[in-house]
Amino acid sequence: MEKNYKLTIAYDGTRFFGWERQPDRDTIQGKLETVLSRLSGQAVDVIGAGRTDAGVHARAMVASVRMDVGESPEEIRDYLNRYLPDAIAVREVKEAGERFHARYNALGKTYRYTCFDGPVKPVFDRKYVTLLEEGQPDVEQMRQAAAFLIGEHDFRSFCGNPRMKKSTVRTVDSILIERRRDRVIFTVHGNGFLQNMVRILVGTLLEVGFGRLQAEDVATILAAKDRKKAGPTAPPEGLCLMKVDY
Repeated sequence: MEKNYKLTIAYDGTRFFGWERQPDRDTIQGKLETVLSRLSGQAVDVIGAGRTDAGVHARAMVASVRMDVGESPEEIRDYLNRYLPDAIAVREVKEAGERFHARYNALGKTYRYTCFDGPVKPVFDRKYVTLLEEGQPDVEQMRQAAAFLIGEHDFRSFCGNPRMKKSTVRTVDSILIERRRDRVIFTVHGNGFLQNMVRILVGTLLEVGFGRLQAEDVATILAAKDRKKAGPTAPPEGLCLMKVDY
């Protein structure tokens, strides 16, 4: 009998072309579907809570998949971890309710973006931080700018897809900006995010941090609903999906 399963997945996105399956390219969804199809003996469709970009990491992406297999959830997890590349680990497999859908049931997501601005380049976590060559951004100015982004807004200025037809209204509940020694860490929570949205938010806040924009300019950028007004898209390696809320 076919059952619905909930998967929690961690991955180092460095060498992958993002979450979403693409022909002839290594993607997280593609790798999961290949292994699960082998296990179940038929094609399966793995549905992710979202679509991370090429080079972006995750500690706890959630996915759902329907399969008719005899293995227990623990045996499915172990099978996946045996055959998936080392850069992908399935942390948990659970039997889910019949109506559970990883994307449609998601209530919110937490992303973390990590920047490094110390004097000596990081060796051991260099693939998971973005190096700030220009020095140290002003954290207090960035916090003031981030305050303009909290709440429900039309985030079209922060959307990487210029042909987006659907609503670009989203709610950002919190943007925490912390200095931890030689790192600046942005933790962003919201009900959902547009393509490249967190990276554009961070890129714009860094423009404030380095004095190229004023904190109050962020309100003007938000109101413009024009991607060209916002800052650059921060590089993918600093971004990690930390948690999906249900």
